[in-house]
Amino acid sequence: MPMDFERTIGTCVTPSVRVQKGARHFASDESGALTIFALLMFLVIVAFVGIGIDFMRFESERAELQYTLDRSVLAAADLDQKEEPKSVVRAYLERAGLLEHVTSIDVVNSAGYREVSATAMSEFPTQFMRLSGYETLSAPAASTAEESVGLAEISIVMDVSTSIALQELKDATKSIITQIGTKNGTWSSEVSFSLIPYSSQVNAGESLLQYYNLDRFHDHSHCVNFIDNEFSKPDLSLTRLLEQTAHFDPYTETKEPIEHPVCPVRPGSAILPFQNNKTVLHDYVDGLTKLSNPVADEDSGLDNGANWGLILLDPGTRPVINKLATIDNIVPDTFKGRPVAYGDNVQKVLILVSDGDNTDQHMLNPSKRTTMSDLWYNEEADRFSVFQSNGKPMYWWPHDNSWQDHPYGNGDSRCATKGSKTTCVKEEEPGKAVQLSYVELLNLVSLEYIENNIFTQSPSAYGQWESSAFSKKNATAKDARTKHVCKAAKDEGVIVFSVSVDAPTNGQKVLQDCASSASHYYKASAPDLKDAFTSIASSVRMLRLTQ
Repeated sequence: MPMDFERTIGTCVTPSVRVQKGARHFASDESGALTIFALLMFLVIVAFVGIGIDFMRFESERAELQYTLDRSVLAAADLDQKEEPKSVVRAYLERAGLLEHVTSIDVVNSAGYREVSATAMSEFPTQFMRLSGYETLSAPAASTAEESVGLAEISIVMDVSTSIALQELKDATKSIITQIGTKNGTWSSEVSFSLIPYSSQVNAGESLLQYYNLDRFHDHSHCVNFIDNEFSKPDLSLTRLLEQTAHFDPYTETKEPIEHPVCPVRPGSAILPFQNNKTVLHDYVDGLTKLSNPVADEDSGLDNGANWGLILLDPGTRPVINKLATIDNIVPDTFKGRPVAYGDNVQKVLILVSDGDNTDQHMLNPSKRTTMSDLWYNEEADRFSVFQSNGKPMYWWPHDNSWQDHPYGNGDSRCATKGSKTTCVKEEEPGKAVQLSYVELLNLVSLEYIENNIFTQSPSAYGQWESSAFSKKNATAKDARTKHVCKAAKDEGVIVFSVSVDAPTNGQKVLQDCASSASHYYKASAPDLKDAFTSIASSVRMLRLTQ
């Protein structure tokens, strides 16, 4: 039996054994580990959040600097800006409290072109990133804006009827051509101008019309009577037979030659298609004329002018323009391939100018276009005779107010009837009378001359003759045609500007309806016309950021 001392020795654990057991227990004990991990992650998150806050504040300040710089150079590059461009940039930045950050401002100025560039640099102090050695962040900003014209095709449709203030129109037109056509001191080969003067009709010009299928029945003038559906689409068929406008003067009392045919023949009255040479354009504008007779009440046909303006913007006209460039040398070679396709990175602009309403359009009835008239003319004696088929005698001699049985010059006797008795005497009639076709007659004398000097046999004689020979397209129908042209233009993305120059109420309404928007319509008096054109030029020029 062991002694108590021995039992005590057997159950005693030495200190080294306890230490080892404690170490093993501590090593295997996992309690508290999550707290340490959470502390480490918290420190990492705080660091990233701090960096994020610094970057957010940095980006906010950088964006504000860039935004202010963009706005300042856009304002400064506007060619209508009256202040000095550098002052404009500084003023914008000063109001935003950022002027101290500007490092450079550069301006390039020339006729029709302005480029403004500016740079800035802001040093942003960090709050959290400084703990890792980044005490500041640099926020650079740079911006460039320019106002100029890129690829553009422009039709300017000008009212040259008797009432227009012609000199003001000339000055305004030359001004807008200069403002739009010039870029960085030189004329841009990307911008084309087509100038379309109109009164009642539009003189398309012999060169232009030769490439259309025109039912030509005379060579005195070069206008087209469009049918209604040709105002509802932007193109003009190269194959459909077009009706030529008759050559006649409904406005003046003139003879050999008629003074003011409904289709203009005055020098400089024909369309000038696709030009961009400043001298050619300005000389053309300076050569514009209007009817010199102030008593003539000339018709106005905005519908015809607008239609030709749109036709010259439509890609379907390209074969004609190519031939005018390669065969006739009327259009510069640079414009071969014009008009370009709609939306092909091109700005197409139609500018309409009018000082009045659409009015009735006189047209020769188709049945008279190639037929003989009832009038005979003796050129040597300068005598007219009017044939009348219902009864005898059959020819009215207006020079002595008598009826005879032959046209003057084709007989040798003159008869007079008193009561039931007719007396004829021999009388020499120099020259020879020939029957005139309508083409020959209307080229020789105006309608008023015919009314007042030839159809004098009765008060109703001229009216009966005119109603059988002529028809009218009334003003209401022409207003509708104008509206259709403008809709066709806007449907294709053409920008339509319209300017009423002291126009009456209905004329203003037609032009307002035509414009692309209310801001594209201008109501101007003649002295203000140049200001209106300057505003249009500013809208046509493309103000844009390039950096």
